[in-house]
Amino acid sequence: MTTLSRRHDFVLIFDVTNGNPNGDPDAGNLPRLDPETNHGLVSDVSLKRKIRNYVDLAREAQAGHHIYVQEGAILNEKHRQAYVALRPDDAKAAKDAKLNPKDDTEAHALRDWMCKNFFDVRTFGAVMSTGINCGQVKGPVQITFANSVEPILPVEITVTRMAATNEAEKKKAAEGGDTDQRSDNRTMGRKHIVPYGLYVAHGFISAKFAERTGFSDADLELLFEALKNMFEHDRSAARGEMTTRKLIVFSHDNALGNAPAHALFDRVKVGRNVDGDFRSLGDKGLGNLPPARKFSDYIVTIDREGLPVGVEILDLI
Repeated sequence: MTTLSRRHDFVLIFDVTNGNPNGDPDAGNLPRLDPETNHGLVSDVSLKRKIRNYVDLAREAQAGHHIYVQEGAILNEKHRQAYVALRPDDAKAAKDAKLNPKDDTEAHALRDWMCKNFFDVRTFGAVMSTGINCGQVKGPVQITFANSVEPILPVEITVTRMAATNEAEKKKAAEGGDTDQRSDNRTMGRKHIVPYGLYVAHGFISAKFAERTGFSDADLELLFEALKNMFEHDRSAARGEMTTRKLIVFSHDNALGNAPAHALFDRVKVGRNVDGDFRSLGDKGLGNLPPARKFSDYIVTIDREGLPVGVEILDLI
């Protein structure tokens, strides 16, 4: 596979309808938000999890596309696989609870083996020095937190369960009398949703770091495929409806790039749709509009004029 030779920066725009895009365990699973602005947040870790899950489904553990960070996985056992591959005649490699590279040459070989075999290691990097030491890798792909374009208003919804847990609970419910009394004996729960939110995240793909991990053009295509389709295979009652709406890539013609990423990202504007016209989100007149409840309530524009030499805009969605 050809190692990536060009820098890329991208803008990911996605939305959620009647769901919780990323709950905060420190706040009772309330949708994450900026406490000063009430703009919603989705962590980079959450987005990477969805990418990992998609690649795992799409490639079904094909060679070179295994996933390092998986639910329930024992990371040190994955480190051990690298030692066993490089020390096939060392019986202790399959048993030792703590292994370390013999020298710099072996340390590099261990990191290379992990990058070659695990898609997420060569993409996002990893700290692999816990217990069985395979070193650290800085990945070429970095993703920011996603921020909602407008403040969100999380809604708390109470849910009930019709079934009883045990015979005693069923008997107690039956003796409760009217419906309201019987409902007191059922398990109650709460879920938080965002009625609608449009989120924007930025991503950076370094060709120079790709040289170190072996991240290739084929890996880049798979990454973009995952960004476009990851929500299609992450459905759940808690998520509501989440959809990738736009994936805008700024492709440079060399490894170091032709323009600062922030200047390119500023070319992408999200505004409200007022009778088909673009209105800036900072426009005070928007206060008279009803809250946005669908993607068509917004307009996304891209300034394509005067692009820096060597930069190409790719509208992948």
